[in-house]
Amino acid sequence: MKAKLIQYVYDAECRLFKSVNQHFDRKHLNRFLRLLTHAGGATFTIVIACLLLFLYPSSVAYACAFSLAVSHIPVAIAKKLYPRKRPYIQLKHTKVLENPLKDHSFPSGHTTAIFSLVTPLMIVYPAFAAVLLRLAVMVGISTIYLGLHYPTDVMVGLILGIFSGAVSLNIFLT
Repeated sequence: MKAKLIQYVYDAECRLFKSVNQHFDRKHLNRFLRLLTHAGGATFTIVIACLLLFLYPSSVAYACAFSLAVSHIPVAIAKKLYPRKRPYIQLKHTKVLENPLKDHSFPSGHTTAIFSLVTPLMIVYPAFAAVLLRLAVMVGISTIYLGLHYPTDVMVGLILGIFSGAVSLNIFLT
């Protein structure tokens, strides 16, 4: 029974993955999402966290930087404990860029990073939450679109990032 449920969830996830990844050949969407996915990368998120610390040294800036730093501990552990191959390796006909990421797929580090960075900002500055949430969600979707992550990789990254951001903000606001 458990194996059937796991297979059912995996099959549904693969269908969802393929429904997003199938649009890979759309030129303008491809350019946009290739650029957007970098908003969850190490360079962009670290630069933003440093800029917040330098330009606006506050508890929220410290929470963002701390959250970004600690959020990758569970990501690194999960990638070691659950060495899931990336979808472009596992699924036939997956569309992917040249020189794709080679490490394990689970969970999405890009999604974790962007959510860990924007969560304290969304909580403290709810007027910006709609824009920041859309940005973070699109980063996650972009990793599926680019053939690098399954939807559950992104969902777990989202959960890790939000949890890290909320806990970090709580630490620095008290």
